[in-house]
Amino acid sequence: MEKIQVNLILEVLGRPADYVKETVEALISKISAENGIKVLEKVLHDPLPIENSKDLFTSFVELELELDSLEIYFNIIFAYMPSNIEIVKPQKLALSNLDFNLLANKLVTRLHDYDALAKKAILENEILAGKLHEVAPHLFKNQPSAQETAPEVKKPEKISKKPSKKKPKKPN
Repeated sequence: MEKIQVNLILEVLGRPADYVKETVEALISKISAENGIKVLEKVLHDPLPIENSKDLFTSFVELELELDSLEIYFNIIFAYMPSNIEIVKPQKLALSNLDFNLLANKLVTRLHDYDALAKKAILENEILAGKLHEVAPHLFKNQPSAQETAPEVKKPEKISKKPSKKKPKKPN
C-alpha cells in the first residue's frame, strides 16, 4: 500500500499556559517518535485563555503527517483523539478483506473497552450515591431515590420460531 498523507489538529485544554504548551510539544514529540509516522509539517499555536474561565488555556497544533499504513491512521485516531483528521493522499484506498477485518476488530475491541469503562463508572456512581444516601439521608429529603426514578425495564416478548401452519395463498 502506498503512503498515506493526513492533516490533523490536536488540541489541549488546561492550566497554566506553560503546561499546556509543554503538553502540546510533548504530543508532537511522541507522534514524531512513532514507527511508521513522518511529520512533514507542524504549526504550533500559542496557548490562549478560555473566555469565561478563571485560568484555563487552550492550544492546538496542526500536523501534516505521512503514514506507512491505514492501521497507523486508526492508531493515531484512538491514541491521540484529534479534533479533526483528513486523508489528503491517496484519493482512493484499497483494502483487502484481511486488512479491513483487522481494522474492524480493533475498532470493536476499543468500543467494548469504552463500553466496559462506562458501565463500571455508572455502577460505581450508583454505589457511591447509595452509600451517601445511607450516611446522609437528610441531603435527599426532597429528591426521589435512584430506584424511584429508574425507568422500568420490560422483558422482551418471546418470538415464536415455529413455522406457520397457514397454507400460502395460491396466485390467481
